[in-house]
Amino acid sequence: MRGRVLWPELARTGAGELRPGARLPGERDLAEEYGVAHLTARRATRELRERGLVVTLPAKGTFVAYPTESDEPSAADHEQE
Repeated sequence: MRGRVLWPELARTGAGELRPGARLPGERDLAEEYGVAHLTARRATRELRERGLVVTLPAKGTFVAYPTESDEPSAADHEQE
């Protein structure tokens, strides 16, 4: 579960601190902040990217992904509540 290294960063999205499109700190900064090896932060970033939670743009950084339609509650979900 390398992704756990970055879960605190992504948990900030739910608190409104990091919104979709917000830039995450660099891998080296994350490694230092969480006390893990740089490669661990890199693997965690890759895992989160594979799950569609972040996107990485070469030479720009890693950003919180925008939710897709399948991630958002549908009108039918609201009717069941």
